[in-house]
Amino acid sequence: MTFTDIATRTHDHNWRLDPIVRSLLDTDFYKLLMVQLIRRFHADVDVTFAVINRTRTVRIADDVDEGELRAQLDHARTLRFTKKELIWLAGNTFAGEARMFTPDFIAWLATFRLPDYELRTVDGQFELRFAGPWTHTTMWEVPALAIINELRSRAAMRDKGRFALDVLYARAKSRLWDKVERLQRLPDLVISDFGTRRRHGFLWQRWCVEALKEGLGKAFIGTSNVLLAMDADLEAIGTNAHELPMVAAALAPDDAALAAAPYRVLEEWRASYGGNLLIALPDAFGTRAFLAGAPDWLADWTGFRPDSAPPIEGGEEIIAWWQRHGRDPRGKLLIFSDGMDVDSIEATHRHFHGRVRTSFGWGTNLTNDFRGCDPDASDEGALAPVSLVCKVIEANGRPAVKLSDNPAKATGAPGEIARYLRVFGSAGRTEAPVQV
Repeated sequence: MTFTDIATRTHDHNWRLDPIVRSLLDTDFYKLLMVQLIRRFHADVDVTFAVINRTRTVRIADDVDEGELRAQLDHARTLRFTKKELIWLAGNTFAGEARMFTPDFIAWLATFRLPDYELRTVDGQFELRFAGPWTHTTMWEVPALAIINELRSRAAMRDKGRFALDVLYARAKSRLWDKVERLQRLPDLVISDFGTRRRHGFLWQRWCVEALKEGLGKAFIGTSNVLLAMDADLEAIGTNAHELPMVAAALAPDDAALAAAPYRVLEEWRASYGGNLLIALPDAFGTRAFLAGAPDWLADWTGFRPDSAPPIEGGEEIIAWWQRHGRDPRGKLLIFSDGMDVDSIEATHRHFHGRVRTSFGWGTNLTNDFRGCDPDASDEGALAPVSLVCKVIEANGRPAVKLSDNPAKATGAPGEIARYLRVFGSAGRTEAPVQV
C-alpha cells in the first residue's frame, strides 16, 4: 500500500468532485455478512434507515453544503463491485475451510447498486433517509456516515494553508503514535480498527491502519473496513449489528414475539454461519433483559460484544451469566467497541486480563481524534467528532426501536419506547453522555 501526502492532497484538491467513497467495498464487513442473512430470511422486508445526529449542539448542515452532499451520494450510487473485489470476497473462508459467502450471494453482489435516497435540511441538520428493500437500504449506512463526516472535515480545513495542514497532520500522527506506544505495553492485547463510519477521511483511516499494523504487530488483528483489509492484506473483522434484532422486533406481531425477537435472529445467524462468528450483541433492548431470557444454547457461543454498557460493568455481568450456566469465562471472548480509546482500553484490558479473552474494536477515537491538533479551534471545534449514526426507523411500515443500555442512545417514537420498556424492563440501563 503506497502512502499519500494527506496534507498536500487536502490542500490541492480543487476539482469538481473528489469522491469520498470510491468502492462499494469501502464499508464494514458486518454489512456484507448481514446482507447475506437478510437475503436468505428476509428478502421481502422493506426497511427505512435515517441518519441521526446525537450531538445536537453541532449544526452539521451549517458546515456541509447540501449540494456537495448530494453530489457525493449520487457518485456512490454509480459504483459497482469490480471483478477483483468479488474474487477477493469469494476467497474469504473460515479457517481456510468453508467459504463465508455463497456463489449465489457473490453473483447477486455483481449487479448491486445503492438505492435512491431522500435528503432535506431542517434547522441546521440533514434529514437523510433510505427507504426500500432491506437488502439494499442497509448498505447505505456506512458510506452515508463516512461521506458526511469527511465533508465536515474538508469544510473545517478548506481555508488552511499547505504548511498549516502539514503541521496539523503531523500533530495528529504524533498523537496517535503516543497511543500506540502505550498499547504496546499491554500483554496479550488483541485489537482491530472499527473506525470507518465516523472517520476523519479515507486517507487518514488508511494511515491509521498502516500505523497500527507496524506499531502493534500481531496484536493488531485486522480492520472492519473491507477495502482496507483487501489492500493491506489484513483480516476483515465483523459479525452483526443492532439492526437485526431491531427489525425482528418491529415485525413481531405481539409482545411475546417481541420478547423472543433478539434470540430468533441469533438462530438465523447460527443457521447462516454454523459454528463460526458466534458473537452475540446483547444490548439492543438492554443487556440485563437479554441475559435474563437468553436460551441455554447461547452459553456455548464464542462470546459477546457488550456495546453501550460501561465496559467493565457490562463485562462482569456477562461473566456472571456464563458462570451461572457452568461455563468457564477463560475460554470465552468479550469484544469491547463502544467509544473505546487508549485509557478505557488499558483499564478494561487490565481488569479482565487472565479472566476472560478480550478484543477491542477501536473506532472513532482511532480514526477521528484531532483534539488539540488545530491551534485555531477548541477541542469542541469543527474537527471534533460528532455522534452521527444511521439507524433503522421503520420495517414494513412498523416503527423500530432501540433501547440500549444507555438511554441517551435510545431511538424510536416515545410511545413505542414505552411499550418496549414494558416488555423488556429498564433494569441495568444507566444514562451517560454520548461522546462518539
